[in-house]
Amino acid sequence: MPGDNLTRIEAQERKAIVDVSSYDVALDLTTGEETFRSSTVVTFSATPGASTFIDAFTRTVHSITLNGESVDTSAADGVRIQLDGLAAENVLEVVADAEYTNSGEGLHRFVDPVDGEVYLYSQFEVPDSRRVFAVFEQPDLKATFTFTVTAPEHWVVVSNSPTPEPENAGEAKRVWRFAPTQRMSSYITAIVAGPYDSVHSELTSSDGRTIPLAVYSRRSLTEYLDSDYIFDVTRKGFEYYEEKFDFPYPFEKYDQLFVPEFNAGAMENAGAVTFTETYVFRSKVTDAVRERRVVTILHELAHMWFGDLVTMKWWNDLWLNESFAEWASTISTAEATEWTEAWTTFQAMEKSWAYRQDQLPSTHPVVATINDLEDVQVNFDGITYAKGGSVLKQLVAWVGRDAFFAGVAAYFRKHAFGNTELSDLLAELETTSGRDLSDWSAKWLETAGVNTLRPRIETDATGTITSFAIEQTAHVDYPTIRPHRLGVGFYELNDGRLERVHRVEVDVDGESTSIPELVGLNRPALVLINDDDLAYAKIRLDEVSQATALEHLGRISDPLARALVWGSAWDATRDAETPASDYVRLVLSNIASETESTTIRTTLGQLTAVARSYVAPEKKAATIELVGTELWKLAQEAEAGSDAQFQFVKFFASIASTQEHARTLRELLDGTITLDGLTIDTDLGWELLEGLVLNGEATEAEIDAALAKDNTANGQQAAARVRATFPDAQKKLAAFASVVDDDTAPNMIVRHTGLGFQHVNDASVLRPAIERYFSSVNTIWESRSYGIASSLIDGLYPAPLASQELVDATRAWLAANPEIPALRRLVIENLDGVERALRVQARDA
Repeated sequence: MPGDNLTRIEAQERKAIVDVSSYDVALDLTTGEETFRSSTVVTFSATPGASTFIDAFTRTVHSITLNGESVDTSAADGVRIQLDGLAAENVLEVVADAEYTNSGEGLHRFVDPVDGEVYLYSQFEVPDSRRVFAVFEQPDLKATFTFTVTAPEHWVVVSNSPTPEPENAGEAKRVWRFAPTQRMSSYITAIVAGPYDSVHSELTSSDGRTIPLAVYSRRSLTEYLDSDYIFDVTRKGFEYYEEKFDFPYPFEKYDQLFVPEFNAGAMENAGAVTFTETYVFRSKVTDAVRERRVVTILHELAHMWFGDLVTMKWWNDLWLNESFAEWASTISTAEATEWTEAWTTFQAMEKSWAYRQDQLPSTHPVVATINDLEDVQVNFDGITYAKGGSVLKQLVAWVGRDAFFAGVAAYFRKHAFGNTELSDLLAELETTSGRDLSDWSAKWLETAGVNTLRPRIETDATGTITSFAIEQTAHVDYPTIRPHRLGVGFYELNDGRLERVHRVEVDVDGESTSIPELVGLNRPALVLINDDDLAYAKIRLDEVSQATALEHLGRISDPLARALVWGSAWDATRDAETPASDYVRLVLSNIASETESTTIRTTLGQLTAVARSYVAPEKKAATIELVGTELWKLAQEAEAGSDAQFQFVKFFASIASTQEHARTLRELLDGTITLDGLTIDTDLGWELLEGLVLNGEATEAEIDAALAKDNTANGQQAAARVRATFPDAQKKLAAFASVVDDDTAPNMIVRHTGLGFQHVNDASVLRPAIERYFSSVNTIWESRSYGIASSLIDGLYPAPLASQELVDATRAWLAANPEIPALRRLVIENLDGVERALRVQARDA
């Protein structure tokens, strides 16, 4: 990575010297295809005589003026500008050329292949507003921002403040002069520019203000934009949050912009939220994706209060920002929209992510140690989002829902437009709940690792329970035993359904907790600890319940209970406690009865991973074939037009492995065979073609022909993925070289190339990539931005090999490269996945 890191110590030292009042930023977006002119005027106070620096990623600095005096441009090194001899009150002016990116960081430039139009958007979290203007890049130096933007006359320009009427500037240009923003951190400022189409609406805030709403998309995607639905979800979110937070929406308008080649799901820029275009549905998508879009919309809206109105002082509290939005978006989705099973989705998706992340060697406390910006980048993980959200759910149960919302409301009122630490929120929750949260915080937020809970049940000859206890264990490296509030559910078969017949809610603490209220009851067919998913812990089933689940999981009536059992089976498989082949049988026997789209999607993804990486090597080919054959059978038997049918076809295409499978894909693609209710639209067509390529049953010419029909951004990304899927060692190396040796590929082409590179049934084709990978890693890290480098390091690691050879090569690289913690973390996490696969394979054998 370039020399662009910022340490927490540097930020603290700078904060002690500087207090920023305002930025006046003028951007000229008409100066060329590679760079734009950036002029910044910063007004700030400082300790007289002190020295510090301002961040500015620049190609060329034309002038620097401090308090009316010219500063030699040698004070700028392309990353920072040194500022010496500061006065009590200062005005700094910097005029420079800054660079557009194609990495999704800073000011991203995209050319639409459909019509040749240019679209720009900014992405500044964590440290990338400095790629666009000179800025004190840290969240606790808030200021007001005034943007003036010159752009082609047929464009629209959107920022945090309401869009003004542009002024003609001659030469087919116009100038947009935005009003100053409220005080905010630089990372939530935004510039989006280009010939975007828009749809407008409004709502009335709880304080009586009219809040303008707008939804934006590229012109070539406008026909697919369901803006009415997006506005409907947004209005429900506004009403829910304004009531629960007891604080009106804090900004002047609310724009939602769907932008191309976006790295994440969305970004909470104040009043100008950017979203990935995958949420503009040009083809059929699963209900899981449709629900995820709703959760994402409400996640970003929650950030307008938690994150934008009140912002963390430093990135060690990033977890709280994201975890709160994760929790708030799930509860609001469940209570304010039609997606009432949002907590089931949370269990199936977020918690699975959290448990996986929390068992990596890189696991960390929820409140992570963030020494510098590179630490922040790698800590955008399952602990930051999903474990934190799970822990907040526990905190709500611990302090009480009403007390929690009251404390949050008091927190917003006290700290509006300011910066805070975790202790500030806990102080308000202690006041509203009357509880001391210091011990809770120490055990849940300041320690790492996930506990495992197991029932220990003894019965007499009649099946009556004589002893019932819950045992808690922890990983030897993270030995904290934590308190849990959880439910225990008893389930019996009733008219072909497994239904709950008894439930108790108990406190569990220590290594063993007796549950005397269950003694004397008949042992049921299925015992489910953590019923209703109140606790954050892996759970295990006793032997009787395990046998019941294996045969009857699909008959459990409650979708959340089913998700918990699915999750328990997956965790036990990953931990090599149960054979991977049993998991395959469990899924294939029960998945047809599953009703929740995200549970289907998550479980089928885990099924294909088990077939390819977790079953014993001698069973692998037969298991892959079995899974493909059974998924196609399930697709044929599923309800016509159902989400399940759609998902079975998609996953069948991804794991097809025989000539018969390939023939089926070919006949689906050309229409020789059909399924009632299933349309082979553009995106599904690409997936069928990818399955053919995976089996060596399609050619480069077919990919070219498909791209000619779909020469869009989506089509180009799909083509890159499919080309990288060829089951040939030389073509895998060519795909590797296409994004490593050539640094012009944009972020989404890099990402999709990695997806295709790792898409294999016979992983031996990746063996030659081991040497290529480790000879490239350091150069990638040193020469690419974090967004691109991390995609390459994860996407091109030959993980599907799951071999001792790969383990040895990875350990050799780690031994030879003890520096750069952020890079090592990425490699260590990949290594852990391979070592886990080898353990699970050994158990299955």
